[in-house]
Amino acid sequence: MTLYRCFECGKEIKVEHLRKKVRCIYCGSKVLYKPRQTSTKIKAR
Repeated sequence: MTLYRCFECGKEIKVEHLRKKVRCIYCGSKVLYKPRQTSTKIKAR
């Protein structure tokens, strides 16, 4: 399941809600982004 986040209100939006138009279903903003996952770096000894 792909999630997008609204740039204005910060709420998560599922792809199913973005079928016909790209707008936040909570505040109506047109600016959405897909948050990246952070990776943890481990140092070898």
